Amino acid sequence: MTVAARRQVLPVGAAAGAPGPSPVAMLGAVPALLRDPLGWLRGCVAEHGPVVAFPMWRGAALLIDDPAGVRRVLQDNHRNYTKRTFQYTALALVTGDGLLTSDGTTWRAHRRLVQPAFHREALGHVAAEAVRCAGLAGAALDGAGGDPVDTDPVLMQATLDVVGRVLFGADLVHGGQAHGRELVAAVHDALDGVMRRATRPWEAPPGVATPLSRRLARANRRLDAAVERVVSARRSARGGADVLGLLLGATGPLSSREVRDELVTLVIAGHETVAAGLVWTLRLLAEHPEAQSAVHDELDRTLGGPAGRPPAWGDLAALPVTRAAVDEGLRLYPPAWLVSRRAVADDEVAGVPVPAGTLVLTSPWLQHRRPELWPEPDRFDPSRWAGGPARAQHEGYLPFGAGPRLCIGRDFALAESVLVLAELLRGRRVAPVGPRPAAAAGVTLRARGGSWLTVRPR
Repeated sequence: MTVAARRQVLPVGAAAGAPGPSPVAMLGAVPALLRDPLGWLRGCVAEHGPVVAFPMWRGAALLIDDPAGVRRVLQDNHRNYTKRTFQYTALALVTGDGLLTSDGTTWRAHRRLVQPAFHREALGHVAAEAVRCAGLAGAALDGAGGDPVDTDPVLMQATLDVVGRVLFGADLVHGGQAHGRELVAAVHDALDGVMRRATRPWEAPPGVATPLSRRLARANRRLDAAVERVVSARRSARGGADVLGLLLGATGPLSSREVRDELVTLVIAGHETVAAGLVWTLRLLAEHPEAQSAVHDELDRTLGGPAGRPPAWGDLAALPVTRAAVDEGLRLYPPAWLVSRRAVADDEVAGVPVPAGTLVLTSPWLQHRRPELWPEPDRFDPSRWAGGPARAQHEGYLPFGAGPRLCIGRDFALAESVLVLAELLRGRRVAPVGPRPAAAAGVTLRARGGSWLTVRPR
């Protein structure tokens, strides 16, 4: 992107032909936007149509909810759209220039470097660790003795355990690995600071020392120190086919900062997204006993009943009903609920001019609720995935993004999710406690206040 394109200030009417709220209405909507961004965005699309222009302090932004328009931005003309946006700039305060936020040659080089750790032949190890960690999570849920239990922290710990062991060869959760636990605590402290800065920018204006900016700086210092301890503990082992081994063994070695950025990125992207999806899927199955029974029937046939064997990599093809529950959970509650890009050059999307420098927003959460793509879109219905995994190629299904920037860990996440769900449910039945929690739209789509269930033996 040129400096001129990056700094261009667009007039509010730059998105000619796109309806949207007036500047006055936009200002008045700020409380609703902060309180419930998902509902507010859905209301904008309902009122203004699939392309909405938002007046912003540096010009106009476009929300694209047209499926062909989303495909153009993320896939067909992806080279024209960069990640130089407020969303990724804020996230980069924690992740640095890792895979999630980088563009261009840095992104391509680092993706090629770590790709072998995500090849299909490496996923057998993912499966074994996912089942092992799910067993520990199941024991933690059983420990509630049938009393209500919040599944969010239990699944967060389980997926973090998988990421640490599979991607970094490190125990980030158990035993004496205090540096692993410190890494995780530092990541979450830093993310909390970033989210507060993103939603309350007046508390940390650029270049001004405020309590929030100092808090974020402290969190990043802790994070840097924790990463260095994890990396130092691994350097003596040398090599390895996991991500950390590939990063440390790269030809033309990466700098310490580059290694740090990729490690932090994968801690965030590799465990919080998977855990969030599993929390919602378990909650939805708890609310729909008939769908949960269909999963149980499949697990009984494949694994030999509640007292049978644990699932394994080779069972994935025999678990289409369980996979359908995962896909439907990700449709209703995609962890990555908002995707932003900035136009490098002039373009046209869904019949609307997009001048260079325009901020373009797309939302998988909105796409997954378009009634022409998903009949009764708010209804949890795993049977809509009867076509099996190939059905997940549906144009309007974007839980992992689309195009060349499709999440590198998609197959990892899906295999892990199906096997964790299978291990948790093969001998247990879950039921909801209270109404379904609201979705908290932060870095990922989390259950506000946790997701409380009762867990009992079958």
